[in-house]
Amino acid sequence: MSTCPITLITGASRGIGAACAVLCARRGHRVVVNYARDEAAAEDVARQVQQAGGSSLLLQADVSVESDVMRMFDSIDRQWGRLTGLVNNAGIVDVKARVDEMSLERVQRMFAINVFGSFLCAREAVKRMSRRHGGDGGAIVNISSVAARAGSAGQYVDYAASKGAIDTFTMGLAKEVAAEGIRVNAVRPGITDTDIHGSGGEPDRARLLASQIPLQRPGRPEEIAEAVVWLLSDAASYTTGAFLDVGGGR
Repeated sequence: MSTCPITLITGASRGIGAACAVLCARRGHRVVVNYARDEAAAEDVARQVQQAGGSSLLLQADVSVESDVMRMFDSIDRQWGRLTGLVNNAGIVDVKARVDEMSLERVQRMFAINVFGSFLCAREAVKRMSRRHGGDGGAIVNISSVAARAGSAGQYVDYAASKGAIDTFTMGLAKEVAAEGIRVNAVRPGITDTDIHGSGGEPDRARLLASQIPLQRPGRPEEIAEAVVWLLSDAASYTTGAFLDVGGGR
């Protein structure tokens, strides 16, 4: 891998993605800050990356749109060269509902962003990292969720199912590209204090569910970022196809 890693973090304008961007900068990465809509928030993260001693490249792209993904990767190629790290963090949750209340449109949107977006970004990253394609290797970290094994019954079965797909994708891709110099792992956060809960109509969810967590508190985005950045690093050089739960014991 490059002595100065070039790492793309999708959905980096808030929460876990933003924390990963800043920590990557502190660890010597050049950071591509991807966002879908909130340019002002992404610009703020880019400033934090620079303040942390890193270089930032701000790129708008909706990861569920193939043409956006292609444009983003082409921009990275032109401006910085071959990517060495990818954090597939972009993801959504919807309002709490049972499966028998969910529309097809809701489920399609969930999988388009959470699953197809990760697949598209990983596909393009492999084309640049793989020794088969002339690359020097690299690392991919997919953001899954403890929900993938819990199921989120009565709340977000669609979200949990999308993260279950990410787990299977991680396992398969890790085996597929291991001999080509690419490590692929997943981090499964538990209840984390970010504004994604607000997007699901429950802004106080992390605090209200604290008593159900063995450690008796929600996680912080920075705690999830520590696991992600470790998996990107050479310290995890013999780790691939792994799932690291960072869920306070859930």
